[in-house]
Amino acid sequence: MTDKIAVKDLTEDQAKAELKRLAALIAVANTAYHTDDAPEISDAEYDKLKHRNAEIETRFPGLKRADSPSEQVGAAPADKFSKVTHAVPMLSLGNAFDNEDVTEFDVRIRRYLGLSDIDALPYTAEPKIDGLSLSLRYEQGRLIQAATRGDGRIGENVTANAKTIDDLPEQIKNAPDVLEVRGEVYMSHDDFEALNARQSDTGQKLFANPRNAAAGSLRQLDPNITRQRPLRFFAYAWGMLSEPLGDTQMASIERLEGFGFQTNPLTRLCDGPDEMLAQYHEIEARRATLGYDIDGVVYKVNDLALQERLGFRSTTPRWAIAHKFPAELAWTRLEAIDIQVGRTGALSPVARLTPVTVGGVVVSNATLHNEDYIAGRDSTGAEIRDGKDIRIGDWVQVYRAGDVIPKIADVDLEKRPDNSAPFAFPTTCPRCGSEAIREEGDAVRRCSGGIICPAQAVEKLKHFVSRGAFDIEGLGARQVEQFYHDGWIKEPADIFELEARYGSGLQQLKNREGWGEKSAANLFSAIENRRTIPLRKLIFALGIRHVGEGASNLLATHYGSWEAFEAAMGEAASLEGGAWAELTGIDGVGNVLAESVVTTMKQEAERASIDRLVAHLTVQEASRPDTEGSPVAGKIVVFTGTLERMTRAEAKVRAEAMGAKVSGSVSGKTDILVAGPGAGSKATKAQELGVTVMDEEAWLTLIGQI
Repeated sequence: MTDKIAVKDLTEDQAKAELKRLAALIAVANTAYHTDDAPEISDAEYDKLKHRNAEIETRFPGLKRADSPSEQVGAAPADKFSKVTHAVPMLSLGNAFDNEDVTEFDVRIRRYLGLSDIDALPYTAEPKIDGLSLSLRYEQGRLIQAATRGDGRIGENVTANAKTIDDLPEQIKNAPDVLEVRGEVYMSHDDFEALNARQSDTGQKLFANPRNAAAGSLRQLDPNITRQRPLRFFAYAWGMLSEPLGDTQMASIERLEGFGFQTNPLTRLCDGPDEMLAQYHEIEARRATLGYDIDGVVYKVNDLALQERLGFRSTTPRWAIAHKFPAELAWTRLEAIDIQVGRTGALSPVARLTPVTVGGVVVSNATLHNEDYIAGRDSTGAEIRDGKDIRIGDWVQVYRAGDVIPKIADVDLEKRPDNSAPFAFPTTCPRCGSEAIREEGDAVRRCSGGIICPAQAVEKLKHFVSRGAFDIEGLGARQVEQFYHDGWIKEPADIFELEARYGSGLQQLKNREGWGEKSAANLFSAIENRRTIPLRKLIFALGIRHVGEGASNLLATHYGSWEAFEAAMGEAASLEGGAWAELTGIDGVGNVLAESVVTTMKQEAERASIDRLVAHLTVQEASRPDTEGSPVAGKIVVFTGTLERMTRAEAKVRAEAMGAKVSGSVSGKTDILVAGPGAGSKATKAQELGVTVMDEEAWLTLIGQI
C-alpha cells in the first residue's frame, strides 16, 4: 500500500491514493479531537500524518486536496467568560519529531524564500513551555486586557485573573502605544506539588499535571482563587504593535525582557539546523532539572522581515516549528474495549485502561484506531507489534508523544490471561443495529444506518452547532444530546423551530434542569441571531464527509452564493460534464471530495433535510478581497514551470490577494498560464486551447510588481 512508500518514490497515481488515505485519517482525527472531545490518536501521530501529506503536496502540487490540512486551532472559548477577538490570530505551530524534520523545515524555508544552501539564515531556539497561551494587551504602557488563545481567533477574557500573576507588569515604561505581549502561563513543579498537597488537605480534587493546574487556575471565575495559585509567565512573542520592537526575533525578545517580562534564559541564536539540533539536545539534557514542564524546542526564523515575507498557512506560521521530545511509555491493564460511533458512521475502538501516570498525566483511555490495529496488522495486512493482537485483560504499553492523547505500543504476551480470546470487532452498529460496512480500501468500518442511527444524528447536530459552523451560544454538545433524546430536535432545521414549536417554548425550557428564564431567553435569541449565516459556515455545518473548513472556504469563494453552489452541485451530479469539470478544477478540490459533495446534495433524504434548514436562513454571499482596479480579478490563473523571481507558493498568494482564482490544471476556462522554464504539458495544452500564455516577467508587469 501507498503508506509504506517513501514520498520521493511515489508515482502520481500512488500519490493520489496516499492523499486520499491521509485525508480520511486526518478527517476522522479532526472529528474525534475537535467535535467529539475524544481524541483517538496522539499529537505526534496526527502531525506526522499532516507532515507526510504536506511532503506529497510539495512534490505533487497539482494533486493538493483542500481537506488534507487541519483548519482549526485550539478550542472554542468557554461560555462562562466574555469573549475577546484577537486582532492578530494566535496560531498553533507545525511539529517536527526528528532531525530530518528539522532539516526539511530549513529546506522548505530556503525554497520558499529562494535562498541557497550557503545563504545566512539564523534561527532562534527556545524551550516549548507546556502551559496555557496568554495574550496581554497594553495601551500607553498600561495592561488593559488579557485573553486566552481560545480557537485562535476568539479567546476568553481573563484580565482580572491575569493581573494577579506576579510575573506580569501592570505598567510598562517606554513601551509602544499599543503592545500585545504573548507567552505561556505555567506552574513550577514545586508549586504544583504544594498546590496538590493543599488540595488534598482540604478534600478537593487533585490536578493531573502542572499544565492542567495552571490552566484551571487562570480560568477561575473568582480572581481571588487565581491569586492564591502560584502562576508564572514566560513571554516569547507578540501580536498587535503600534511600532516594531526590533528587526529580529532575538532583539524583540530582549526588548520584552527590558520591559520587565520573564523570558526564557535558554533561548539561543542558531546558525542553521546543526546548531538548532545542538541546542535541542542541550535543552533536552537539562529538561529534568528545569523545575517546570517543557515538551520540546521551538525554532523561529530570526529576521522579522523574512517572517513577514514567509507569512502564514491557515493555522500555522511558515517561519516557526516545534521540535517535540520523544514519546513516553508506561505499562497498564486493558480493562475493556468500547466502540464509539462518529458523525460519519465510523466505528472507532477505544481502550479503557487501569489508570496509569504517563509523563505526569493520568491516562485511562487509549486509541485503538481500527480493527486491523487491534488484530496486529496494518491496512495492507503486514504485521505490526510483531503480529501481536490486543485483547481485553492484556498488559499493554501505553505511549504518549508530547500530548495527553495515548495509544498502545506493545503487548506483554507473558502476562496474557489464559482464558483470553481475540477481540471480535462488531459487524453491526452498537447504537442502531444497522450493518457496519467496511468498503474496499477503507481502514474504517462504518454504520450504514445514516440518519436513522441516533449516534450519527447526534454527532451531526453537535457538528452543526460547533465553533466553525453555526456556533450557537448556549447550545453545545450537552444541550444537543439533551434536546435530541427528549425529541425536541432531530435535524438542524428543528433548532430554528424550537421556540415556535413549543408554544412560546420559554415556559417548557426554563423549567428544565440547568435552565432558567434568562438562559432560555438567551438561547432563543442566539438561535435567532444565526438565521443569517455566511455561505462558508453553512457548507461546513452540513457535515459532508471530507469537507472541512478549508474546503468549505474554497467552495464558498468559488461559487459565491448558495443558489450558485446548489445549482452547480445539481449539474455535477452525473460526475461528468462542464459543472463536474469546474468543481474538480478548483485548486484544492479532488475527485473524492467533489464526489462526496454532489452525492450528499443529490440524496433524497439528505437534500430534503438541507432544504428544510435553508428555508429558515438568509445565506450571506462569500466575501471577496478588495480587488478594485486589479487586472486579474476574477480570472483563472495557472502557474507552471520554475519561477525565478518568486516561488510558486508566493505567486499563488499574491494572485489570490488580487482576486484571481489559482487552479492546478489548464482547461477551456483558464484565462492565463504563467509559464516558467521547464513548462511542459500544461503550456502545450494552453496553446491548443487558446489560453493566454506569459512568462514570469510579463505576469509581474501585469500585476504591477515591476
